[in-house]
Amino acid sequence: MFIKSLLSICKPTLTLNNLISLRLNYNKKKMSTLENVIDGLNDVKCRIKVVTQKQKECCVEPRLVAVSKTKPIEHIIGIYQKGQRHFGENYVQELIAKSTDPEILEKCQDIKWHFIGHIQKNKVSKVLMAPGLHVIETIDSEKLASAVNDGWKKLNKENKLKIMIQVNTSNEKEKSGITTDSVVDFYKFIVEKCDHLELIGLMTIGQYGYDCSQGPNPDFLALVDCKKNVCDKLKLNPSEIELSMGMSDDFEHAIELGSTNVRVGSSIFGFRPRKEKQ
Repeated sequence: MFIKSLLSICKPTLTLNNLISLRLNYNKKKMSTLENVIDGLNDVKCRIKVVTQKQKECCVEPRLVAVSKTKPIEHIIGIYQKGQRHFGENYVQELIAKSTDPEILEKCQDIKWHFIGHIQKNKVSKVLMAPGLHVIETIDSEKLASAVNDGWKKLNKENKLKIMIQVNTSNEKEKSGITTDSVVDFYKFIVEKCDHLELIGLMTIGQYGYDCSQGPNPDFLALVDCKKNVCDKLKLNPSEIELSMGMSDDFEHAIELGSTNVRVGSSIFGFRPRKEKQ
C-alpha cells in the first residue's frame, strides 16, 4: 500500500530503488515502540544471516552492535532480554549515564558496551570507568592510545582493554581516523608500546549514501587493503584482525566485503533526531 500510494503521487521517473529507500525511511520513523524495536532487531539479524550464508569463504556471522545513542533505557533492556548483548554509544556522557543506570546494571549484567565516538584526551578516564566497557573502536593517534593504555593500567584490570584503530579511508576532513598509509606503523606502535591494550582490528565509517550500483564501496575496500598490508608486513594471520565497517544503510554490503563487526542503529531503533555535539 505504501509503494502504491507513492506511485500515485510521484513522477513516473521515480525508480524502484528510490521507492525502497523512501519506504525504509518511512519505516524507520515509525519505529518508536519496544515492539517496533524488537521487530527491527529481528529483521537485521535475519538480513545478516542471509548475507553471511552467501559468503563462500566464511560462514561465521559478524558481531551486531546495536547503536543505542539517544534511545531510551527500556528499549536497550528490551532487546537485551531478546539476546542482544553488544551496544554502541557515540557520546561520553551518554555512555556513562546508561552504563551506570541502576536498572541496566540490574537487568543487563552481561551487557557489552562499544564506544564508537571520538574521544578527547581529557575524557579518557570517564570512558574507562564505564561498567561493561567492552571495546573502544575509535583509537586514532599515538597520544590517545597511550592515554587509554595508561588509564587502563591505573585501574588494575585483570584483562587488557580491547580497542580498534579508526581509519579515515575517505580522507574527509570532518572525519576522525588515521590515514591509510599510517596504519601499519600505528598498529606496530600499539602492539609494542601499549601492553595493557588488546588490538583486535580496524574500523572505518564509509561514505554516507554511497551507491553500491557503482561498484564496491571504496572505503570498505581501502580498509580491507589496510588489513592485508598489516598482515603482510607484520606477519599476522588474517583471522587475528577484525574489520568494523557497515551501518544501517550498508551493513549487508560491508559483510560481503569482509566486515566482522557491524554497527546498526536506525534499522533497529528507528528514526533518531539530531543531537547537538557534546
